[in-house]
Formats: sequence, C-alpha cells, structure tokens
Amino acid sequence: MNTRQLTGSRIRSLRLDRGLRQAELARRCDISASYLNLIEHNRRKIGGALLNRLARSLNVDPASLSEGAERALTSSVESAASRHPDTGAETDRAEDFAGRFPGWARLVEAQHREAQRLERVVEGLNDRLTHDPFLSASLHDVLSSVTAIRSASAILADGGEIAPEWQARFHRNILEDSRRLAQSAEQLVSYLDAGADVERGMSLPQEELEVWLEGTGWSVPELEQDAAADTQGIVDASDALVSAASRHLAQAFLEQYALDAAAVPQEALRSAVEVWNGDPAQLAARFGVSLSVIFRRLSTLPARAFPDGSPRGLVACDGSGTLVFRKPISGFDLPRYGAACPLWPLFQALQRPMQPVRQTLIMSGRDEAAFTAWAVAEVDHPSGFDGPSVVEAWMLLSPRQGLGEGEAAVGVGTSCRICAQPRCPARREPSLVARRELPAVAEVQEKSAI
Repeated sequence: MNTRQLTGSRIRSLRLDRGLRQAELARRCDISASYLNLIEHNRRKIGGALLNRLARSLNVDPASLSEGAERALTSSVESAASRHPDTGAETDRAEDFAGRFPGWARLVEAQHREAQRLERVVEGLNDRLTHDPFLSASLHDVLSSVTAIRSASAILADGGEIAPEWQARFHRNILEDSRRLAQSAEQLVSYLDAGADVERGMSLPQEELEVWLEGTGWSVPELEQDAAADTQGIVDASDALVSAASRHLAQAFLEQYALDAAAVPQEALRSAVEVWNGDPAQLAARFGVSLSVIFRRLSTLPARAFPDGSPRGLVACDGSGTLVFRKPISGFDLPRYGAACPLWPLFQALQRPMQPVRQTLIMSGRDEAAFTAWAVAEVDHPSGFDGPSVVEAWMLLSPRQGLGEGEAAVGVGTSCRICAQPRCPARREPSLVARRELPAVAEVQEKSAI
C-alpha cells in the first residue's frame, strides 16, 4: 500500500489523540471541515503548503505525515505477521496499525526481535548438543545422578521398616551421588560458560587452544628461545585460554612442543629447509627424530621459511579417528564437528602403524586445490609393556601448484555431508552440496599452468 494514501489516516489519528474536533483543526489550517474530512479518509491528496500547516497545528514533523514515521515499525509488524500466517493478521493494515497504535506496534516489534534472537540461540545450542558428544555425556551423567538420588530418597521416605545397616547404606549412597551431581553440574556450567558464545561458535576446549595458537602464529617464541622455559607460566599468561580443559590441553601441547624444540631447534631447521628436497624423511634422518616430530616442527615455520612461500598444515588424530589437533591450510578445509573424510592418509596410517604414507590429494570444492600429504601413525605404551597401546597419527599437508605428467591424485573432502565427490567408495551419507566430478589430471595441469 502506498504510504501517501495513508497520510489522511495519520492526520485523523493525531487529531483524535490531541482531542481536537475536525472543525477546530480545519479552522486552524484555513480549510473547510468537509475538505478535511475528505483528507482524513484518504480521498484527497495534500499539497506542500497545506501539509506544513497541518503539521504545525498537530505539532509534528511534516515528514511524519507524508512518509510515515513508522515505516520501519510497519516493516517489523509485517515481518512478525509473516512468521505466523495462521493467525490471520491483516497485513494490509499494518501501517494503519503502526500509525494509530505506535506503542503496541513497538511491543510487537520488540517481541519479534527477541523471538528471533532466542531462535538463533536455540539453533546454536541445538547444533552444539547434536555435535558435541562431551556435552551430551555430561548431561547424561547429571540425569543419572538425579535419578539415583531420587530412587534412594523414595525408599527412605516410603516409611517401611528398613534395617539400620541398609539405612546407613542408602544415606551413604545419597551423599556420594549428591557429591557427584554437584561436581558434574559445576563442571558442566564451567564448560558451558567457556563456550557459551554462540555468535563466535567456539564450543570445545580444543578450539580455544587452536584460537590461541592461531594468535601466536602457531609458534611459541618463549620455547623457541629456551626449550626449558616455564610452560605453566605461558599458559597462565594467556587470556584466550578460558576453560580449565583448554588450559590442560595447552599445558600438554607446550610440554610436547618443548621436547620437539629441544630436538629440532628452529634456526637449524630453517637452514635445513633452504636446501631441502621436500621429503620429510630426509629431515627426520638429519636430526635423528621421528617423522611426527618433523611434521610438528615444520608446521611451526612461517610461510616465508619455505621456498614456495606457503605454510604447512597439520592434522592429528588418536586411535579412534577423532581429530585431536588441527592447523588449517588454505584450500584444505578441516571439519569442526563430526567425522572427517575417511580417505585422508591420516586414517590410512592408523591401519599400518610406523609405516609412512604419502598421497597426492585434490580437495573437493569450488576451486579444487592439490596437496601432498605425508602421514604416519606411531604407537606408545604409557602404561608399560602389559598396558594398552596408544596410537596417534599425524598428517603434514603441503600445497601443490599442479600435478606431474601421469601423476594420479585422490579426490577427498572435508566430510561426507559437504563433499561434492559423487562416486566416493567411502561415502557414509548423501552430500548436501551439488555433486562435482574430480577433474582429470590434464585439467588440473591446465589450471596450474594458467
């Protein structure tokens, strides 16, 4: 509806609000009452001079009569009505409603905005609950404790005859369950507070660690200068590590970082990279360390340290296949939640520990990027010879400018849900994005040449 067509309605509403009779307002504006009546019923257009006289008589800005001061308010009311079509709201009269009852219209607008904000929060929390197994397990633990306390309390409150030793046992169970409930609730609240920023989306302690490392350029200068530096002091000095869990992860990371830095000093590594042929095994042999150490040390170097001017990415997983460390690299997307692509060499290395794996990869996406991936899985026995074996796999990612003559590549993605490879033998579920064929080797070479 044209806003000018409702100018008369706004004039009539303002006149009534001020307690003016139609004849009185017409007299003030030097027009007849019958003409004002036609104006108020939107049957006559109003010229500039008359509009100004009416605005002065009603003590309002002329623009509020001609254009409507409630235009944004009207849009909000219409938007609120469109979200609930089953209510039968008269959307064609939204401007009339906003003009005659601006207070009520502002209330509708405020409630509409609050409902939208709450919907965003609920969507974020629902996504977090769906993809965060730690949060789900914590809630399950809290509910289990509550159920146990309620069951024991119901038995004691039943009034039946209970032997003293059984009473003592029930009391002890209630005390222990209450303590566990309090501890679980406290940890859960702390965990939620640490990742409650839905707008940023940071919800896991691992993400806090990665945000902190990204801020330091994935390098720790204190440990590069002195591998024996106080790691706890470095953690305490960080403002990015909020939760106790993220600080624990940071402490463990820095302890490993210190060992790596002592074994492979950064300056010596920089010098070695200048004459490096690109094979991580060559560096591992030169420094007498494992491949995983070289992978981690190469990931700490800035882009300018490499002849191609590109940084290296790094991914790690444990024996369950869960990603435990992620240093992203441009063009190779890493999932924040859920499982990653099963075709990554990282997971193939888990099947043959201590045996290196090398593959050329093409990441599915808008612009397929080529990478060389080196991966290795290593076995540790922290509980001794008779204890369980702990497996951890590491994958180093190096960007490629293209493929060599006749070189084959494996098409991979981030995860099945957003991977565009149509005929993947390891696909778990249909993709949500448009399917896209892996480009032929010749096509990749042609793109890189351009």
